[in-house]
Amino acid sequence: MGLLGKDLGIDLGTVNTLVSDGGEIVLHEPTMVAVDVEELKIVEVGQAAREMDGRVPDIIEVIRPMREGVIADFEITMRMLRIFVEKVCGPARLFKPRAMITVPYGVTSVESRAVHEAALQAGNREVYLIQEPLAAAIGVGLPIATPSGNLVVILGGGVTQAAVLAMSGIVVADSVRVGGMKMDEAIASYVRKKYGLVISQRTAEEAKIRIGAAIPQDEERTMEVQGQDQVTGLPRPITLSTNEVVEALQGTLLLELAAIKNVLEHTPPELASDIIDRGMLVCGGGSLLTGIDKWLTRETGVPAYLAEDPVDSIAIGSNRGLSMLERLRRNLPTV
Repeated sequence: MGLLGKDLGIDLGTVNTLVSDGGEIVLHEPTMVAVDVEELKIVEVGQAAREMDGRVPDIIEVIRPMREGVIADFEITMRMLRIFVEKVCGPARLFKPRAMITVPYGVTSVESRAVHEAALQAGNREVYLIQEPLAAAIGVGLPIATPSGNLVVILGGGVTQAAVLAMSGIVVADSVRVGGMKMDEAIASYVRKKYGLVISQRTAEEAKIRIGAAIPQDEERTMEVQGQDQVTGLPRPITLSTNEVVEALQGTLLLELAAIKNVLEHTPPELASDIIDRGMLVCGGGSLLTGIDKWLTRETGVPAYLAEDPVDSIAIGSNRGLSMLERLRRNLPTV
């Protein structure tokens, strides 16, 4: 902890926001806000807002202020962050916290400045930005300060990123604004085309989590899915299987794979040999998809292994990054 307040690591994601303090996750909430559209007041944030999604009258709108890894609504994002910081630090804190907040690789300077400004206005006295692949590598303890190459793949809710790191910096990287939310859309589209049934994004997400996989499974799981019949408009259930979800996700997975292959193709030969030996670290919420490590290994020829804490590692790494500031400073995004 800093002498003049807490040191926070904030992973501001499209789907979830995580805050780390002292190397531990102290807040994990959906990046969602319920807003009274008439009075422009925030009604709920985080999990409480998520539970209201699709179940509220017209005067309340449940929104995601982050889209594809970047801020889509500055004012709402700033106010949401302020509430999260107050939850962690308390509203009557004597000293404002210092924060390191994540941004995806490949964001523009305008997008980076928006994140920096939102975090400052949310009540942090100092704000530093760190690219997510670097934060993830620090969070899992990869030896990034050495000249050896380390490949990190982040399968996020809004963005997929792949980066080769060495000497505390990113050597080569790529990102594509495709992630878990696109997978949910793909499942909903598949069900609509095959069964003529309209299902919500939340139902599609639940199917992905409960029965989804990246490769066909010998032991299939099934799930009853409720939706609205396209023809009659009446509610109707269907039974969805694991291998149907696998089929639905292939297009999205191939888009994610393209970014990873692009990084491998542009990796210097000296670092490429390190990566073949060490494999690729896979983290982010998308890494929880059953069989994703086996699918990546098969498609790239590089052994893939999952991080021990695939969802928490980015926030924990950004928190640890504050104690490594002098070493990292030259490699951090400037605003």
